[in-house]
Amino acid sequence: MATVRIPTPLRPFTGGKEEVAIAGATVAELVTNLGEAHPDLKARILTAEGGVRRFINLYVNDADIRTLSGVDTAVTDNDTVAIVPAIAGG
Repeated sequence: MATVRIPTPLRPFTGGKEEVAIAGATVAELVTNLGEAHPDLKARILTAEGGVRRFINLYVNDADIRTLSGVDTAVTDNDTVAIVPAIAGG
């Protein structure tokens, strides 16, 4: 199982957990399985079409999945996936 780091704004959807262990061979499978374990979380990460929401960045071991294979990026048991919401500031 990969480790998924949950950002503070999304922790209410994981019972307050900072990290969860989730199985999945790709980022898409991992997020789907994460959504099954925490139903309200999936809609905040993926669109209805299965793409990553514009304001969410996903990293596998510090590599942005947009520079890899997107949601088809492979994930192994030793990987860490970070969910990073984009924030506005100024």
